[in-house]
Amino acid sequence: MEPAREAEEPPGSPALPAEEPQGGQPVGAPPGEEALPAAAGRERGVRGAGPQGPGGRAARGRGRRGGGESGRAGRRPRVTVDSSKAKTSLEALKISLRQLRWREFPLGRRLPCDIYWHGVSFRDNDIFSGQVNKFPGMTEMVRKITLSRAVRTMQDLFPLEYNFYPRSWILPEEFPLFVDEVRMLKDSDPSWKPTFIIKPDGGCQGDGIYLVKDPSDIRLSGSIPARPAVVQEYICKPLLVDKLKFDIRLYVLLKSLEPLEIYIAKDGLSRFCTEPYQEPTLKNLHQVFMHLTNYSLNIHSGNFIHSDDANTGSKRTFSSILCRLSSRGADVKKLWSDIISLVIKTIIALTPELKVYYQSDIPAGKPGPTCFQILGFDILLMKNLKPMLLEVNANPSMRIEHEQELSPGVFENVPSAVDEEVKVAVIRDTLRLVDPHKKKRRDVHSQKPPQWAPLRPPFQTKAVSGLHEDAGRVRLGHTHNEVKIWCQAPERGPEEPLPASPAALPSLCLKQVFPKYAKQFNYLRLLDRVAALFIRFLGVKGTTKLGPTGFRTFIRDGQQIARAAPAQSCSGQRSLRNGPRNCKLSNSNFSMASVDILYIDITRRWNSMGIDHKESGMCLQAFVEAFFCLAQKKYKSLPLHEQVASLIDFCEYHLAALDEKRLVCGRGVVERRSAAVPCHTDGPHLTPAAHSPLLNRMATAGKFADDRNHRYERC
Repeated sequence: MEPAREAEEPPGSPALPAEEPQGGQPVGAPPGEEALPAAAGRERGVRGAGPQGPGGRAARGRGRRGGGESGRAGRRPRVTVDSSKAKTSLEALKISLRQLRWREFPLGRRLPCDIYWHGVSFRDNDIFSGQVNKFPGMTEMVRKITLSRAVRTMQDLFPLEYNFYPRSWILPEEFPLFVDEVRMLKDSDPSWKPTFIIKPDGGCQGDGIYLVKDPSDIRLSGSIPARPAVVQEYICKPLLVDKLKFDIRLYVLLKSLEPLEIYIAKDGLSRFCTEPYQEPTLKNLHQVFMHLTNYSLNIHSGNFIHSDDANTGSKRTFSSILCRLSSRGADVKKLWSDIISLVIKTIIALTPELKVYYQSDIPAGKPGPTCFQILGFDILLMKNLKPMLLEVNANPSMRIEHEQELSPGVFENVPSAVDEEVKVAVIRDTLRLVDPHKKKRRDVHSQKPPQWAPLRPPFQTKAVSGLHEDAGRVRLGHTHNEVKIWCQAPERGPEEPLPASPAALPSLCLKQVFPKYAKQFNYLRLLDRVAALFIRFLGVKGTTKLGPTGFRTFIRDGQQIARAAPAQSCSGQRSLRNGPRNCKLSNSNFSMASVDILYIDITRRWNSMGIDHKESGMCLQAFVEAFFCLAQKKYKSLPLHEQVASLIDFCEYHLAALDEKRLVCGRGVVERRSAAVPCHTDGPHLTPAAHSPLLNRMATAGKFADDRNHRYERC
């Protein structure tokens, strides 16, 4: 049965005045909060909220007829948010929406909303517009096994740049490899006495995690591990505070995939163990309160300390840890720089497959929402302040309360000041960044004189530039250790609603790191270009697997390309379909028979790993492996990343040439049809000059490819 939904007024209906009790505060205002002005703080769609009878109708008539700024401000549309699937983040979301003065629909809405806030994952096929706070495929991408595969692929290409992720193996398929490598490492270095941590792939909140000293201690079912898991080398020398091990939960906003846009919260949470740390031994391996920082585990410890002080307790703000490190002389700026680099590199490793999921769920050219998502990065600081990535959470907890045991077996939800301080700011400022009405407001405000003026001395309350002493509001903003006070000119009437604006809110707690630092990291985005090739050859929209025909088309031989007719012989559509799809990869290095064998072997192996059996074919990870094999055969005696870059350049050059041929062929067909059937149009006419930029790029790319090939031949 469909849940009851909020009744809505037809578009354009007037706003109803709010009822006022004897105390003068509008009905429904939360206790202890300032009541919103009548026109701004009311849900316009709720029937029965205003007075009835002739007086009420007269008031509504005056509202319809009222001109001037007051009438227009009262009818100004507010951002609408569907929170019916928000789940555990609901309370923090509600506080954020009240601060922004946006309109919430907790039971959903028949009409489209601007923003849909989901608590778990992207699983709503009924959304055709607006924005959703989840990316399709993100939950699958940050699972422990998938994340390890993505990061390890980047470690193969750029081992030094991706040394922030512990050495890892995937169980059960890599268990023999894990045993052999550990034996070899111990033989080469007898002093190496490692500890390993086993993390189940589908586990969360510390479920199923345990430590071992030897591969033979891994819990087996027969001869293989009981369930898929990742085994990693345990970090034995973490940074300690108050003799306790801790990790950092940082919140990262992925605002856009194309173009890539990343923000990092300026503050996060530090979650502490509840027993003093000792390096792992056979005696203390099973002491989870000493080795595991998971909040959901340590909260059950008798030593767990709930505190509203950000500097004490078992959960603190990350900024308090930074202040403490800074007081000890640590280089906090370098630490932040390393963390930003870690976050950007990790997301670069995830984006290729995310793009495949995105085009599958929201194909280009079809109606669908745009996406953004808040991710939780769990980071451990080593003793030398080197940050290490533990895992990435697609659905970080946004609860702002915790359970407190009042008596044995009796628990109560108690607000957590530390959680609220960090999480509400992250949600609120995420909404501010994705605000769909922001551009409209910016255009309106750009036509008005500035309404804020800085006051030079701190805590000044005197009138400045003619502003009244008791008018306006004062806000403190801390930026780069400077205190700034802003005073607002009283330009609104006493009855005009005060809209939420960035000036009335704290400065953003989210800092853009990409594309701000794109120049330093763009060279790492090789797999994004491989994913673009993969998507191009998928053939069928809405799929994530490449079939054998698509793979053969990708590596079709030169004779097939030669059969693509030149511009002067383009008389049919078949030649257009045959030409622009292939990369001219086949040569003496590998025949089409070897290509078929490569496709079958790699696809069969990846499918045996349990990689999405819903579709048959080659997944992106398998295609990347095949691409690496082809690059190593075509460009020998080079580092892997140069081989891959060379093959990408080769493919992109030939595809650009084929696209240009298709464009010229299409223009020739149109010109012949125009000559046969004269017609007059007002649209732009294509000329050779219109294609000169693409031809110039092709010529430059061809010269670059030739120079690179000559260099490789000399090598």
